[in-house]
Amino acid sequence: MCGIVGYVGPKDASPILVAGLRKLEYRGYDSAGLAAFTNSHVEVRRCVGKLDNLAALLKEQPLGGHPGIGHTRWATHGRPSEQNAHPHRAGKVVVIHNGIIENYLELRAELGKRGRTMASETDTEVISHLIDEHVQQGLGLFDATRRTIKKLEGSYSIVVLSETEPDRIVAAKSATPIVIGLGDGENFVASDIPALLDHTRKVLFLEDGEVAELTADRVTITTFDGKTVERDPKIVAWDAVTAQKGGYKHFLLKEIHEQPQAIIDTMRGRMLQDAGNVQLDADVEQLLDRPFDRCVLVACGTAWHACLVGKFLIEKLAGIPCDVDYGSEFRYRGPIVDSRTLLIVVSQSGETADTLAAVEAGRERGTPVLAVCNVVDSSIARRSSAVLYTHAGPEISVASTKAFTTQLTALYLLALHMGRRRGIVDAERGRRLLADLAAIPHAVNDILAKGKHIERVAKKYGNAHDFLYLGRGVNYPVALEGALKLKEISYIHAEGYPAGEMKHGPIALINEEMPVVILIPHDDVFQKSLSNLKEVESRGGRIIVVTDSASADLQDVAWEVIEVPKTNELLTPLLQTIPLQLLAYHVAVYRGTDVDQPRNLAKSVTVE
Repeated sequence: MCGIVGYVGPKDASPILVAGLRKLEYRGYDSAGLAAFTNSHVEVRRCVGKLDNLAALLKEQPLGGHPGIGHTRWATHGRPSEQNAHPHRAGKVVVIHNGIIENYLELRAELGKRGRTMASETDTEVISHLIDEHVQQGLGLFDATRRTIKKLEGSYSIVVLSETEPDRIVAAKSATPIVIGLGDGENFVASDIPALLDHTRKVLFLEDGEVAELTADRVTITTFDGKTVERDPKIVAWDAVTAQKGGYKHFLLKEIHEQPQAIIDTMRGRMLQDAGNVQLDADVEQLLDRPFDRCVLVACGTAWHACLVGKFLIEKLAGIPCDVDYGSEFRYRGPIVDSRTLLIVVSQSGETADTLAAVEAGRERGTPVLAVCNVVDSSIARRSSAVLYTHAGPEISVASTKAFTTQLTALYLLALHMGRRRGIVDAERGRRLLADLAAIPHAVNDILAKGKHIERVAKKYGNAHDFLYLGRGVNYPVALEGALKLKEISYIHAEGYPAGEMKHGPIALINEEMPVVILIPHDDVFQKSLSNLKEVESRGGRIIVVTDSASADLQDVAWEVIEVPKTNELLTPLLQTIPLQLLAYHVAVYRGTDVDQPRNLAKSVTVE
C-alpha cells in the first residue's frame, strides 16, 4: 500500500503534492518523492524516511513547475532506499505506482535483453522503461501507457508523466484504488480521497481496467482496450478525518474491511494453480533446500496466535513436527535448536524486541531463520536468513487485524509449499488447497456483509464483565485471538480456551451473566464441541456460536448464531476470526472506548 498524488494545472505542483501526501502518509512511510516538469524537463526529488525528510530536501533543493506527481512508499519489492523510492525514471518517462507487478522479473529480463539497465530493485521501474520504449517509438503518452499495461500482471494503480507531453498526466487502474479530482482549470489524481479535499469535492473513481488522461481543463477515460467511458462525477461530503479513514468511523473498521484485498496481495504471484504448487522468493526457496528435522515458531501477541495456527498447517501439510514459543520466553530458556531446526519468526512490524532477540538466539546456535514479516527491510527482516513478506500494508490501529489474516495466508502458502517439496501433498491435492485459498477473499466479503447482525449481537452483550471463547484444533488459536481482541479494545476481561479443557477450570466461571463464544465448524470434532456447548447451556451460559452451518442442533442451544462460509479445515481460522474482530469492534464502540488507540498499548513493542 502506497500513497500517490498527481496535479496538472497552472500552479507550482510541489506544495500541492506534499500537502496531498501528508494526507496519505498512513498508506506508507518508508520513503517519499516528487517529480515535476520544470525548465523544459522533468526533475525528481526522492529520499528515505517519512515525508518530513522530503520536505527538508525540498527546502535545500526547491522544485518548481507543473504538472507533477508524488509518492509515499510502503515497500513490497526492494528495501527502503533512495534508489528504490518513487518516482522512477526511464528516459523521458517518470512513473509512480501502488501495487504489485507479478511478472516483473520476466519483464525485467526482457528489458535487459533489449539493453535497458535498471537502477532499482523495484517492480515499478519496469513500467517506466516499457512506457518509455513506446514513447521513443513515437506513441503518445496515453497510448504508450495503454499498450504497456496490457503486458502487466498483478494489482496496480499508476500515474505517468513524460517530458514529451508536459501538459498532461496519465493514470491507470487494476485492482488498487485511484480517484480523480475535478477542479476549476486544474485536475488531480490520488490513491485516496483525503489528498483531494483541500482542492475539490468533485471526484471520479476509476474502475478496474480503465486509464485516464488528465490535462488542466479536461479528463478523458477509456478502457484498456480504448473504449470511451462516460461517468458522472460524485460529490464527496466527508470531512478530512473521515476521508482518511475511507468513510469508516475508525481505522480499525477500515482495516477489517481491507482484509480481502490484503489477502489477495499476499497470495498474488505466489500461487501456481495449474501445478498445485507455490512459488516463493529465491531466498526462501534456497533456505528450504536445507534438510530440517523440526520447526520452531516464535512470536508475540497476535502473531503468536498465528504461529499456533502455523503449527497445525505445517504438521498437517508438510509432516514436520513443530513447537511454538513466545519470544519473551524463548530467549531465556536456553532453546535447544541447531542447524537442522528451522526457526520461523512472525512479526507485523519486524521490530518486536523479544522476537528480534529470538532471531539472535537462533543465529548464535547456527539455526537458519525464516521471518514472516510485513515491513520490508525491518530489523527482523535484515537479521533473518530469508523473509516471506506479507502484504498487509500499514496498520494504523493498534489492534492487529489484517496483519493476522495475512500471516495466516502466508503460513498456509509456506506449509503447502513445504508439503509439495517433501512429496506429502501431490499436485491434485495442491490444486484443491489453492482453489480453496483463492475463494477466501470472496468469503471474507460475505462475512463483512453480516456486519449489522454482528453489531446487534455486540450491543446485546456489550455490558458483560467477562467473556469466554472456546475452540478446538486449528480454531483454538482463533479463540485466543478473539479473546485478545475483545480485551484489547473494549477492556472486558476475556479468556480463550481449548473447548476440551473447559471442564478443567473455566466451567466454574459460567453462569447466566457470561457470554460464551464457541467456534464450531462442522469438522471432525464437531460432536465433541457440541457436547461442550451443551455443558455451557446447562449452566445458563449465553452461547454465541460461530459456525459454517446453522444446523438445528446448534440453533436449539445457541442464543446467537453467526454463520460463515464453508472452507477446508485448515482455512477455517481465516474465516472464523473475521466475526470475532467485528464483535470486538462493535462491543468497544458500544462501550465508548478509544478503539484505534486503546489505553496502555503500543502498536509495536520495541523494548522488553
